[in-house]
Amino acid sequence: MPWLQLKFNSSPQQVDHISDLLTELGAAAVTFEDGADQPLFEPDPGETKLWNNTHIIGLFAANADMPDVIKQLKLALGEQAPQQVQVNPLEDKDWVRAWMDTFQPIRFGQNLWICPSWHTPDQPDATNVMLDPGLAFGTGTHPTTALCMEWLDAHPPTNLNLIDFGCGSGILTIAAALLGAKHVEAIDHDPQAILATNDNAEKNNVRDKINALLPRQFEDKPVDLILANILANPLLKLAPRFAKMLKPGGQIVLSGILAEQAEQLLQCYAEWFELQPPTQQDDWVRIDGIRR
Repeated sequence: MPWLQLKFNSSPQQVDHISDLLTELGAAAVTFEDGADQPLFEPDPGETKLWNNTHIIGLFAANADMPDVIKQLKLALGEQAPQQVQVNPLEDKDWVRAWMDTFQPIRFGQNLWICPSWHTPDQPDATNVMLDPGLAFGTGTHPTTALCMEWLDAHPPTNLNLIDFGCGSGILTIAAALLGAKHVEAIDHDPQAILATNDNAEKNNVRDKINALLPRQFEDKPVDLILANILANPLLKLAPRFAKMLKPGGQIVLSGILAEQAEQLLQCYAEWFELQPPTQQDDWVRIDGIRR
């Protein structure tokens, strides 16, 4: 059936209330999108981040009384009601299929791929991480993840015990397991990430190699490799802890770092690690090295 799309701007403080209002007024779905090309980074525990200028989109049946919907919306919001509201028709098509088609297999390095489960891998003999985009942070498209995946492709962690600190949806965890890791401790403060990692590990038949945990459940132990794709400030605070957790000669891979933050990270980690020059993709860098 055809649809009508109601679209207007809002502040992040209003979105939950407006979403409830639109649902009460008959919206079949409510979504949010960035209204000002503002990047969002990984949220703190219990935090849901939205853009400062958020577009709210309500999807209504084609026969909905949109003038009345807009009237009721503005009455409910009063002085906080949007000044401009767009109503646009949407063509009748398979929106689920259209969404699925936006996710194509991605190759990292020579032999490592992320492949949505509804696709047949382009190279069946390669290492294919079968992954469905979901709620947890990370689908493999961001440069910070890509930099780590490329490192794993070039340095398969065969028979290593490792930690994926800030595992998100489990991309790096599962890639490491498929590439021969003995065991992976996947750590994240978001319970949704733990669920996603376990679910994706099951789909890739590596659940027996992976232990996904919240930080309070994790006990520090010596490992051969640490992957940490988080953000610069947490990485700075974690440096002494990572140094204690990594065996001499063990490897560390740090990502989630903007190019202008690299020098500070290099100076911090140089106390314990022999580090390679940063590897950059777009505005982001990866730092990797060996524990002395």
